[in-house]
Amino acid sequence: MIDNQDQAERLLSRLTEVMPLSALASPPLIANLRGRSSIAKITPECKVAKAFYTGDEGGVVCQVIFDEDETEQVFLVSITHLAFDCRLPVAREIAAYQKHRIKRICRQNAGDAPAAYH
Repeated sequence: MIDNQDQAERLLSRLTEVMPLSALASPPLIANLRGRSSIAKITPECKVAKAFYTGDEGGVVCQVIFDEDETEQVFLVSITHLAFDCRLPVAREIAAYQKHRIKRICRQNAGDAPAAYH
């Protein structure tokens, strides 16, 4: 198990209460999305319009909007690739979820690595 199910559900409930949220996309996310979309105007600043819990494998996923006029493309990204203003009422819950999820994924990936041969 990667996620704490109760923590994820509480976070999703809190996120739904305060939507839409301003966020910053991480540089790797920006590069990835720019590589996939030639028509969308991808900038660091975005708005989180919706949030979903996709289970332990995908975690909390956000629908982000980079350009209010863009209606053809929908971007769904992991909340772990977004940064939020620490003054937001839900910032601590987001940070705790992100830290927990990233830590568990790293731990899981380290366990999946093949042992070194000597």
